[in-house]
Amino acid sequence: MDDLTPLRQLWLDRINTAADPAQIEDVRLAALGKKGEISLKMRELGKMTPEERQTTGKALNELRDELDAALRARKLALEDAALDARLAGEWLDVTLPGRPRPAGTIHPISQVMDEVTAIFADMGFAVAEGPQVESDWYNFDALNIAPEHPARQEHDTFFMHRAPGDDRPPHVLRTHTSPVQIRAMQQTGAPIRVIAPGRVYRMDMDQTHTPMFHQLEGLAIGRDISMAQLKWTLEEFCRAFFEVPSVELRFRASHFPFTEPSAEVDIRCSWENGQLKIGEGDSWMEILGSGMVHPHVLRSGGVDPDQWQGFAFGMGIDRLAMLKYGIPDLRAFFEADLRWLRHYGFAAGDVPSVSGGLSR
Repeated sequence: MDDLTPLRQLWLDRINTAADPAQIEDVRLAALGKKGEISLKMRELGKMTPEERQTTGKALNELRDELDAALRARKLALEDAALDARLAGEWLDVTLPGRPRPAGTIHPISQVMDEVTAIFADMGFAVAEGPQVESDWYNFDALNIAPEHPARQEHDTFFMHRAPGDDRPPHVLRTHTSPVQIRAMQQTGAPIRVIAPGRVYRMDMDQTHTPMFHQLEGLAIGRDISMAQLKWTLEEFCRAFFEVPSVELRFRASHFPFTEPSAEVDIRCSWENGQLKIGEGDSWMEILGSGMVHPHVLRSGGVDPDQWQGFAFGMGIDRLAMLKYGIPDLRAFFEADLRWLRHYGFAAGDVPSVSGGLSR
């Protein structure tokens, strides 16, 4: 093969005269692309003798590497020049005083919902969601709540307006997130482990109640689910959420239409000098309700109660936030007072995790 010096100089000149990245790409394709001049010469090596192939192949490889390096250097130089020109045109006096941006914070309710979700996700529970406007059947009938139950009266539940003569089933603002359990069972069947956090609505308003608040429901269904597993789940949750080495729970017999047997759960605590301490002391505080899922509820979700059984529990997210972070009045959660939020709020980077720590 002839001397490659003229070819080398030709392509180096074209590279050096390229005026922008687009021309650099054109030169690269013409020289080193699949149909480029250097590539075509590489294909001619097969027609040469072994001695010629060794010498010419080495020279072509060196030329290809040199041109590739020159292309990269020229492209970088053009990009640097373009950046310098842009900076010159967008000149700004950085010595001017800056304007501090207001620091936003995460609402304690959002923080606690993330903490609770992280804990139960670590136990294998998925998150399920459902509509906030529910049919009367999902909110009451499917959960074994009798027609004469006080919760189905207008003094306790927000019923949606119906026009005169409208015979469709009534709809309500859901009074709990338990309807999500029915929808989750209908969608995925059994076995299942889900939690259902979200907003709920009831006609109540005082220092510890608001017409809208946040609730978390939990559901686990399997072949051999028992109250012992429910107890372990709740103990592990409380220990992780309150970030204490151990907790002691007390189960008291109770009645909920959707569970049988049912139990209210108290946690051991102390109130020394008005400060709540979980896991120690001689006092008990109710924190949630629980029990084994009623067969009627399983049937409503399309699950055979002769083959499957499970446990369920429910707790108020707002109350958990009050207990953990010392917030005295529930109504403050919804007053949009920026001073309160700056005091109780969490930094945007405080993402809770079980392994890394839930709170600051």
